Amino acid sequence: MLNFSEVAVRRGPRVLFANATFSLFRGEKTGITGENGSGKSTLMELVLGTLHPDAGNFAMPSNLQTAHVSQDVEATDQPAVEFVLDGDAELRDIERAIAVAEAADDGMRLGTLHARYAEVGGYDSRARAATLMHGLGFDTADEERPIRAFSGGWRVRINVARALMCRSDLLLLDEPTNHLDIDAILWLEIWLREYQGTLLLIAHDREFLDRVCDRIVNIEHGTVHAYRGNYSAFEAQRAAELAEQSALYVRQQREISHMESFVERFRAKASKARQAQSRLKALERMQRIAPAHVDSPAFEFAFAEPDKLPRPLLAIDEQSVGYDGKPLLSKVSLTLSPGDRLALLGKNGAGKSTCMKLLAGVLPTLGGTRTEARELRIGYFAQHHMEQLKPGDSSLENLRRIGGARAKRQTEAELRDYLATFGFRGDRVFEPVAPFSGGEKARLVLALVTYLRPNLLLLDEPTNHLDLEMRQALAVALQDYSGAVVLVSHDRHLLNTVADQFIVVHHGRAEVFDGDLEDYAQWLAGGAGEGIAVQPASKPAAATPVTVPVESAEQRKQRRRDEADQRAQLTPLRAAVERSEKQLATLSAQRVALEAKLAAPGLYLPEGKDKLRELLAQRATLEKQTAAAEAAWVAASEQLEAATPG
Repeated sequence: MLNFSEVAVRRGPRVLFANATFSLFRGEKTGITGENGSGKSTLMELVLGTLHPDAGNFAMPSNLQTAHVSQDVEATDQPAVEFVLDGDAELRDIERAIAVAEAADDGMRLGTLHARYAEVGGYDSRARAATLMHGLGFDTADEERPIRAFSGGWRVRINVARALMCRSDLLLLDEPTNHLDIDAILWLEIWLREYQGTLLLIAHDREFLDRVCDRIVNIEHGTVHAYRGNYSAFEAQRAAELAEQSALYVRQQREISHMESFVERFRAKASKARQAQSRLKALERMQRIAPAHVDSPAFEFAFAEPDKLPRPLLAIDEQSVGYDGKPLLSKVSLTLSPGDRLALLGKNGAGKSTCMKLLAGVLPTLGGTRTEARELRIGYFAQHHMEQLKPGDSSLENLRRIGGARAKRQTEAELRDYLATFGFRGDRVFEPVAPFSGGEKARLVLALVTYLRPNLLLLDEPTNHLDLEMRQALAVALQDYSGAVVLVSHDRHLLNTVADQFIVVHHGRAEVFDGDLEDYAQWLAGGAGEGIAVQPASKPAAATPVTVPVESAEQRKQRRRDEADQRAQLTPLRAAVERSEKQLATLSAQRVALEAKLAAPGLYLPEGKDKLRELLAQRATLEKQTAAAEAAWVAASEQLEAATPG
């Protein structure tokens, strides 16, 4: 259906990818993956015909009905439901033709047109458009609201509904989940599984890719490869390829080293000169196998250990909060302690971000009590915090400005070392942040939020703009963080990996949800979340069954309690290992400085005897301290290893 043959695409002097050769077939649901800037959206543009390859050929049938989500929606007074209906171009053409036939009083033509109108589902088209809008989170009252009345995120949803309204053969979706809450994502997931056309999807949500796609096209290091199966299957296949590639690379490096050694030893010997030249030519001809790029995060980071971990950190009791004196949430009660991992669920507009502001203490309350530990230190990440970055300032300057007294006490080298742990290295720390990508800005804000070593992290949609590798790095960092975490995210992989307990925000309340995300999806489907039936534009195909391990509610609760206890047990052990590692690093730096002093020639002259004796005594003391620190590190590491399951 879609055929790529040795396709290459450039962006200026840079080749995004080359020699791309693969085919996608009718009915396949394909996820396009790769780092930000690798060329995923460019591949979509090729299919849409808005871009042509610089080399090679791309071909697809000319009669395909293609639907895609436009990036912009003009702010007009057109009702939202009418805008969605415009997605079915044939339907609108028939409606216009009917109006012309009625004006001409052409009964024969009207009969033909009404028959065709019925065939394309014209009589239930408004209900179909309303179903799409409701599934994506709109209320019934929103159907007649003008486009200009919606914010940017809701306009994106309207665009998605318009694309789904089209009775398409080929559907292109570029990051459709970015502005959706979990309720809408779950609905869209089912709709796409039942869609009978061909789907091309770009998403940074691995759960979404796993449940929707049966093919993955991965763009990496300027090459494009197609894989069978969902995202998890792709990861397994890619890992096997990398392992094989790494083994081949190691073996080839041994051969190269052996040949080079032979050439160096015998190049000058007349009897061996011919053999040396032969090996030189073999080296030149040998196809160098590139070192395997392991499928791991582009960077890894860890949150610094909080200075204090009081218990509890924060307790709110019967608090109400809202705007203009009107409560949006009422009687919220919550106690947070180190090691807690909570996630807020609920529809957009239900009050999740308001609840986060309540916990952060940035909204005045309308009643109830709040009790903070004296050493409570909150790190609050929200999307609007990206606006606090000064575009003309560098990462280093933003850190100095926001880091307060702590940043003033530290040297530039220490601040740069900290930024390096979040992927900002070298001269990058001196560049203005204005041209940074959304992912880089989000990563920088995360670095600024956690710089002051908070013991309570409030993260409101931290994964927006982050690619799959960055999200995985965040999940790993949160697992090892010893403070408490409250999380709002539409990334189910992050929620499943991090959260121990869920709180549903709905109908003005924030209540503990006794279940996991699978239970939440069933709860929504059962009507508790005001879910509705899913009906795609074409005749639905049978959805791919999803196998879910059977686990009772009590078992889940017990598992979460066990995990929380385990984390509480491991936290002091990890802290002990970290303290030992820091002490060893300090002693190592002292030893390097001491050895530099001992290397001074003047120290060994007669007048330097006293100084030499002093430095040698310091070295002896340093060696004893190092031995003791190494022993402490070994003991702490063994305790941590023994206490860590598996």
